[in-house]
Amino acid sequence: MPAFTPLEWIVLAIAALAVGASKSGMPAFGPIPAALFATVLPAKASTGAVLGLLLVGDLIAVRMYHAHADWTILRRLFPSVVAGVLLGVVVLWFADDAAVRRLIGATLVLLVVLRVALILRQRRTGGEPRPPAPWLANVFGPLGGLTTMVANAAGPVMTVYFTASRLPVQAILGTAAWFFLLVNAFKVPFSVALGLMTPQSLLLNLLLVPALVVGAFAGRAAARRISPAWFERIVLVLTFTSGVFLLVRA
Repeated sequence: MPAFTPLEWIVLAIAALAVGASKSGMPAFGPIPAALFATVLPAKASTGAVLGLLLVGDLIAVRMYHAHADWTILRRLFPSVVAGVLLGVVVLWFADDAAVRRLIGATLVLLVVLRVALILRQRRTGGEPRPPAPWLANVFGPLGGLTTMVANAAGPVMTVYFTASRLPVQAILGTAAWFFLLVNAFKVPFSVALGLMTPQSLLLNLLLVPALVVGAFAGRAAARRISPAWFERIVLVLTFTSGVFLLVRA
């Protein structure tokens, strides 16, 4: 495992906290770990390192919200998600670290633009979005699969879809918990085959799990107290800044 500086350990610990928070009721934190890991580790290696932490967070999320999943939506999404994951495998096979860093940065910026566009649309229509047409699963599924394989950053994409489906909050959390546990588990063999998930990355995950657990419980408590509107604005700014940083750094 690389020798990290104290500052790099702090960045990785913050990323682990963000993973825990994103899985326990604050999904807006989802894109931040990918950006932080990619600033410390080589871009391709960072995707495997984040994946191990995400799986731990997924198990916590399923334990918290397992009874609230909408399996009809999950069954509709999975075939197209698998296609997106396989496309992401091809991208990671051929792309170098600089290209992956650009992809992660561009993905984060695109997700912010997508979320802002949705917010503006809801304001124009009085905040009453229509449920998504069934065929949109074939758009969000591949996009979610691609972004989760390449950047571990599909949270905002799928949250937009689940929210637009007019699911109650508990159902969104339960559906997202099972969705990401199953999808991230599906990604593991490909990440191992690509050399992204290694014994060294798993050791790093083990060292960061305590920070993830703290983030999970802190996130669950904070989600009940923080103004959702202000929280989302802050996270959108941080995510956009992280994406631009990775694009410039590449």
